[in-house]
Amino acid sequence: MQDFKDKTVVITGGATGIGFALAKVFGADGAKIVIGEPREARLQEAVAALGDLGIEASYIVCDVTDPASVEALADFAWDTHGHVDVLINNAGISIGPGRVTNLPLEKLHALFDVNFFGVWHGAAIFGKRMVAQGTPAAIYNLGSENSFFSAVPNNTAYLASKHAVHGLTVGLREEMPDFITVGLICPGWVGTELVDARLRHMTMDPDRFAAIVMEQVRAGEFYIVSHAYNMVHIDARYAELAKAYATYAPRYDGDEEYDVRLQIPNIIEALKD
Repeated sequence: MQDFKDKTVVITGGATGIGFALAKVFGADGAKIVIGEPREARLQEAVAALGDLGIEASYIVCDVTDPASVEALADFAWDTHGHVDVLINNAGISIGPGRVTNLPLEKLHALFDVNFFGVWHGAAIFGKRMVAQGTPAAIYNLGSENSFFSAVPNNTAYLASKHAVHGLTVGLREEMPDFITVGLICPGWVGTELVDARLRHMTMDPDRFAAIVMEQVRAGEFYIVSHAYNMVHIDARYAELAKAYATYAPRYDGDEEYDVRLQIPNIIEALKD
């Protein structure tokens, strides 16, 4: 999808940070923006700011951890505009550092409720409606550089949540019909409210990041990336993995015998008996 004029773009967590920056860049292209998050005052401020830029925007209070609230967001978007063309599952939180051995489980569950289940709710609820709508559409989930490697030590809960979003998005792409694009937006260190204000001068500006995202959205990319140095960490991770396979599970003639993906037709046939 390259032209967003008069398209409806729904962004969870769209009042601040990356979500708000994406609202501006899609809106500048003529899209009608719908944003949702729990803080109504911030939603009102964001819609007013978008209006000052000449962008048509509206909001509804939404808690992505509650499927009924996400259904209400979808109802609002379709009732307001008659169609939804893009969903950006952007809402996310951080709970700060915490080791696996001492992180309170309630904090872990709270993190996954937003960062993973919130994305799942959006993908499931909007995806079903987009399939029924039957027109070209797109779902973009907010992953992270943490979807590929550990960016910050002792931040394992956040790391695991973003790895989970990666897996969800890979599977969702396979499940959706061809007319629905699915992508994983993978920010690195961007200056949002998740970053201590004293450190934001060290980060990528959200507007710069949104411009990088839009270029890749127009190109139809699945992995939407930004911070170039990430490849150093990604290469190190996959070099370690490749070494393990080369040493203990090297390729051999006929090694597809245990590959589940290749064996699916045979599995289906076997299960008929």
